[in-house]
Amino acid sequence: MDGWPFSRRERESGAAPDYYKEGLKLAGKGKHHEALTSFRLALKERPEDAEIMQQMALVYTHIGLPDEAIRCYEDCLEVTETAPAAHYGLAFLYLHRGDVGNARLHLKAFLREPPADENAAAHVEHALATLRRLSGGASADESVSGSGEGVT
Repeated sequence: MDGWPFSRRERESGAAPDYYKEGLKLAGKGKHHEALTSFRLALKERPEDAEIMQQMALVYTHIGLPDEAIRCYEDCLEVTETAPAAHYGLAFLYLHRGDVGNARLHLKAFLREPPADENAAAHVEHALATLRRLSGGASADESVSGSGEGVT
């Protein structure tokens, strides 16, 4: 799976530089370290912006810094407990580390409130298939609701 879909925020005419948008453009061009600089500047202006934290986590993941990615996703969840992208990213970072318990926890959280846009359908299907595999073949609905953390 490629990264989470980039935001479509627009800059107002005559406004100060939008470091977030600049970071998205740089990340899209594969200039990950430069993108992180822009995202850090954006986060300095808007320290509670979960979307910036999520994009930083994606970039950290792309450059092979999973500890930093996890930290950004966790910071995001402190601001917005239900951030689906953060749960999704954490699930696969934990799974990569072999931490199946935390991976399941975050897959279930992601599936409780998945994004509704058409770009997210592949991520939802991937999460369901992964949870099914981790649960030993049980249907994804059974594995999500069987934990006492049912999908609503």
